[in-house]
Parts: sequence; structure tokens; C-alpha cells
Amino acid sequence: MTTGGSENLEGGDVARDQLLLAALSHIPFDGWSEAALIAGARDLGLDKSDVQRIFPNGGGGAVEHFANWADRRMLAELTKRDLTSMRVRDRIATGVRLRLEVLAPYREALRRAVSHLALSQDAPLAAASTYQTVSTIWYAAGDRATDFNFYTKRGLLAGVYLSTVLYWLADESDGYADTWGFLERRLDGVMAIPKVTAKIKDIFSKLPRAFRDATLRRP
Repeated sequence: MTTGGSENLEGGDVARDQLLLAALSHIPFDGWSEAALIAGARDLGLDKSDVQRIFPNGGGGAVEHFANWADRRMLAELTKRDLTSMRVRDRIATGVRLRLEVLAPYREALRRAVSHLALSQDAPLAAASTYQTVSTIWYAAGDRATDFNFYTKRGLLAGVYLSTVLYWLADESDGYADTWGFLERRLDGVMAIPKVTAKIKDIFSKLPRAFRDATLRRP
């Protein structure tokens, strides 16, 4: 695949997308490394200087863009679904499922990305990428919360999303049926938490004030 030279790869996400996609076939063998990016650039008729220009942060920058690319692909697929006819829970499930389906052709590259992000020095990038993904899913699902619920929802979904990714990476079932069942069970669990919390708050608010104060003072 040749683009006709680096002049066609000057701009932002277009350049990064093209080099990322070219490098993905090399990442299962070379990991998220400069070697994989250079091999991808070579497939595009580019050289090492183009790699350094497009991904100045090397493999770490490529991993970050991989997450960004997958989020954008997921959103594009979500626009093809009639989300307004779904329950919020089902919109969330659809978002998680579509993101994994987008990544299905690149499962080994994602496995390598997970290993890369597990390194302590990459923890901030892992957290930022996960936050961006779950926030994108919630926003697409129609969530416009600005209060404490904003963070609660994203925190709960982050746990579901990360555990589902790890399950999916090891899943050999037909059509990843086991993963989708796992996702549904996890969502059933976390979606019940706000309801339980609300009930506890309601019960607590109806207790005599003296009892509430004494309870709160307990160590």
C-alpha cells in the first residue's frame, strides 16, 4: 500500500490513522515498538523520519491513538443503531460490545496494548484511555450528568469494561457468546448499585435524627 509520499500524511488524525492501521499487522510480532511503526511506515512508502513526525512519542503515542481510533469507530457504529428505542442499560451494553467488535480483527494488538499499559510508567495513560472510552459510551447513551453521578457512572462502567476486555481476550467461544453473557451479568450487577444506594439513603433519611447522628459518629 503506497500513499505517494509523506506529503499525503501531513495532517493530524488522518496521518496517525493511516500509520496505525499499517502498523497493526506488525504489532503482534514486534509489540507497540518503534520497529512495528517503522515496518508499517515502510508498507506506506514512508521512512523512519515520518514515524518520528507522526508519532513523536513512539509506541506509547501509538497505543494512545489506537484507543482514540477505536472510540471513533465505535461511535460511528453507534450512530447506525436506534439508541432512542433502547433502555439506557442496553445502550451501554451496545457501546461496549461494538467497541470490542471494532477491535476483533486486531485482538492480538489489543492484547499487546493491555500488556504495554500494565507497566507502572504507563498507568496514567491506561487510566486516561479507559476514562475516555467509558465517558464516550455514557455520552452516546444520552448521559448528561454534571454532578457526582457523572463520576460514579464512569467508575462503575470502567470496572465492567476492563473486566469484559480481559474476558474477551481469552474467549474462544463461537462469536464471543461467552463474553456477551459475561457483559450482561456484570451490567446487571452494577446497574443495581445506584438503586440499592438510593434505597439505603431513603431509609436512612427517615430514621430519627438522634439515631442518624449516633450512627454517623461510630468509628
